[in-house]
Amino acid sequence: MRRTFTVSSLLLLAACSSMQTTALVAVPDNIKASANETLARVVPAKGVQIYECRASTNKAGTYEWAFVAPEADLFDRSGNKIGTHYAGPHWESADGSKLVGKVKSSAPAPGDGAIPWLLLAVKSVGTKGSFSDISSIQRVNTVGGVAPKGGCSQSAVGTTERVPYTADYYFLSAK
Repeated sequence: MRRTFTVSSLLLLAACSSMQTTALVAVPDNIKASANETLARVVPAKGVQIYECRASTNKAGTYEWAFVAPEADLFDRSGNKIGTHYAGPHWESADGSKLVGKVKSSAPAPGDGAIPWLLLAVKSVGTKGSFSDISSIQRVNTVGGVAPKGGCSQSAVGTTERVPYTADYYFLSAK
């Protein structure tokens, strides 16, 4: 477990060091923006994906790590903290504007050991502000964040693991 944390930490540090130079990437067709949307801003994130050990819903007598929630800080492209990302999923700006999202589609991350890339439909649920006019979010450039491989058993039910991750969230708005 300690080795996994060390490797994850190194990946997280490498991803953070490139926050100021985040490049736009080509996304798979199934998570592309609609024709009436345009990129409003790139929002790098650094945090954890939280998993809980639970009894498997698919196979009696087995146990699995179930996703609970993200917990991350959001940054502008210069590396200044501008908000947080948490359960819901929510993205909340320091100015009070807030979005809640729902996954529309996903694609495997190109790198091993990274959570999937996503397209999420979002709606504003906070005050008017910098996040208010966002219609969709793409999660791309993911590093880390996948569920632990082992350690989930009957005796571990209810325990949680916080797995480091980074991602870029492409905030899209109507043209």
